[in-house]
Amino acid sequence: MRRYGKNTDEDDIRQRPNRKGNRPRTNIRPKHEEAVEGMVVTVDRGRLTCLVEDRVVMAVKARELGRKAAVVGDRVGIIGDLSGDKDTLARIIRIEPRTSVLRRTADDDDPYERVVVANADRLAIVTALADPEPRPRLIDRCLVAAYDGGLDPLLVLTKSDLASPDELLELYGALGVPYVVTSREELENGSAVERVRKQLDGKITAFVGHSGVGKTTLVNALVSLERRRSTGIVNAVTGRGRHTTTSARMIPLPDDSGWVVDTPGVRSFGLHHVDPSRVIKAFPDLEPGTVDCPRACSHDEPDCALDQWVADGHADPQRLYSLRRLLATRERTEGD
Repeated sequence: MRRYGKNTDEDDIRQRPNRKGNRPRTNIRPKHEEAVEGMVVTVDRGRLTCLVEDRVVMAVKARELGRKAAVVGDRVGIIGDLSGDKDTLARIIRIEPRTSVLRRTADDDDPYERVVVANADRLAIVTALADPEPRPRLIDRCLVAAYDGGLDPLLVLTKSDLASPDELLELYGALGVPYVVTSREELENGSAVERVRKQLDGKITAFVGHSGVGKTTLVNALVSLERRRSTGIVNAVTGRGRHTTTSARMIPLPDDSGWVVDTPGVRSFGLHHVDPSRVIKAFPDLEPGTVDCPRACSHDEPDCALDQWVADGHADPQRLYSLRRLLATRERTEGD
């Protein structure tokens, strides 16, 4: 039964009292135009350390961001107490669009993506030539993640005093990936550090590798003394390193010459999230040849147009072999 006529007087409508005494909910969210831009440098149990201009500010993620998480390297909008004083806490209310994303999954069957670092320019893949033995399949997976995420890869081969780098360099030569070879003696006298630093100049570089390859040792040699992290040793029985880096951390290089991101050692690098169509973009000499490929072509099947493209002399056969080796990494485990 209709209680009021068609043209009711608003004053005649009874308002139910708000028993809680708070304001009614609204879908209109504040724009936070006063937010200041900062950069996330560490994340630790819900607390994010951000750099705002020349100040270090502790912050938490605002509830309105929902399940969207900020990671190391993210550029964010921050409000609240930005003084950086002890026991103060600001609030991250916005995550700016990312220019690149390094992601991985626990394994190839795990659909849950883990963002390792955002907005990095380069991915330095660190592997030892011995102690522990190199794992080319893990290198391949890191390369695929770099190409998929929009990062330029750099291969850093450590401990060349224990084994020759020639075999690995031949394996990755067709990819045209820049590389640096270092030894323990060169790290001690600083010559290797200078070669690596030239590759990092003005860039944000994320360092990845499994434990014990000398990743954190190299990062420590690149940064100033007060910013160095603890290092571990390789287990003589398992051949694996001990995890001494437990969280990603963004560290400035001396003289404002760039940033390095030291990440925890990895023992697996799942690629469930990778789209093969993005990996091919890292091969500009092969990408035009995919125009005549069948729909949803894996680029490793009988009808793939890349075979004819290479046969016609448009690209080096070794480049096609390298592409297919990388795309096949999801079919293999890192230990193969």
